[in-house]
Amino acid sequence: MSASRTDGRTIAPGATRPSNPDPVEEAHRRWTAEVLEPTRAKSPERKETFATLGGIPVDPIYTPRSPRSGFDRIGYPGAPPFTRGIHPTMYRGRVWSMRMFSGFGSPEDTNRRFHYLLQHGESGLSIAFDDPTLYGIDADDPESLGEVGKCGVNVSSLDDIRRLLRGIPLADVTTSMTINAPANIVWGMYLLAGEASGVGPAQLGGTTQNDILKEYIAQ
Repeated sequence: MSASRTDGRTIAPGATRPSNPDPVEEAHRRWTAEVLEPTRAKSPERKETFATLGGIPVDPIYTPRSPRSGFDRIGYPGAPPFTRGIHPTMYRGRVWSMRMFSGFGSPEDTNRRFHYLLQHGESGLSIAFDDPTLYGIDADDPESLGEVGKCGVNVSSLDDIRRLLRGIPLADVTTSMTINAPANIVWGMYLLAGEASGVGPAQLGGTTQNDILKEYIAQ
């Protein structure tokens, strides 16, 4: 005896009724094929397998068993709405950067500190600028008296930032600059310093914070 389908057609005896794919499994399949695997092809994970100290394997990602959990509003890493981050492989592809907020005195002083930190495990730079630099005031301005190189490095010119970054492998190290008001000027200096050392804009990476409200609240 045949069974009737909702579309009017019949299912032959012994045939399996078609079932709708599980929404969570289908979303996981699409994410793996469209996001995760292309990323792995370009930038492989650091190890073939990941496990806890007890030897329990750690999967690339964990998802709920039911779509009713609100998972559709959270999504997958590397996919909208990016609640779980912008990188599909997360720490499996690359660990987070370690960068100490550093800067004092002259560009040469801070440059020596940068080299020391990179030699001892730091993987990125975070430049602390002094008040005259943050306010866009030259080091020889009367208002800079007593503040040059205090609590941060002074950068008043393109030559200063070139000396600050001398010998730093800018193609391999990302740089964070909390610079705010003069951000566009210092960012331009950073690009030119990179070009002077043979590193083009496409090879540079990092963050330039342009948050003028922070200056009013915390500076």
